[in-house]
Amino acid sequence: MIVDVVYETHSTSEDNEAGIATGWLPGRLSAAGRERARELGERRRDDGIAVVFTSDLGRAVETAEIAFGGSALPLIEDARLRECDYGELNGTAEPLHDRVAYLDRPYPGGESWRQAVERVAGFLDELRQERDGERVLVIGHSATRLALEVVANGRELDELIGAPFIWKPGWEYVLSP
Repeated sequence: MIVDVVYETHSTSEDNEAGIATGWLPGRLSAAGRERARELGERRRDDGIAVVFTSDLGRAVETAEIAFGGSALPLIEDARLRECDYGELNGTAEPLHDRVAYLDRPYPGGESWRQAVERVAGFLDELRQERDGERVLVIGHSATRLALEVVANGRELDELIGAPFIWKPGWEYVLSP
């Protein structure tokens, strides 16, 4: 059971530009984010993708709809692909400052990064079982990419959590038994 996964982060949101950690709030794409979403569609529309899975949060759904709306690709929303739940800190800048402190300790009223990665890992396990031989696109958040690094590449979350995020036009992973 092998699945090729192309991961793309949701496009730039208004909150990203303002230095706010949206968390489980929907968020909206900025003008630059909408343009980046269009570029994503151009880049991936003829890339052998069978299906697009996206977080159900507004900024990820908006990215998928701009990129692939009107195409034959099915768009499937899945709440397991959400960002880490910052709880009471959703919509503030605070979660951006010290992710390491919340590696195993949940944000007040939310979840820890390890819990978020485990949630996404459940989605990836299901993907491995149900999409054998397919190339799929996943649009998500930091928690999604971290889970892919842990599950597909065997990386340790403890080492990844403090690293800065550097955007690039997609990451590719292979999910195998």
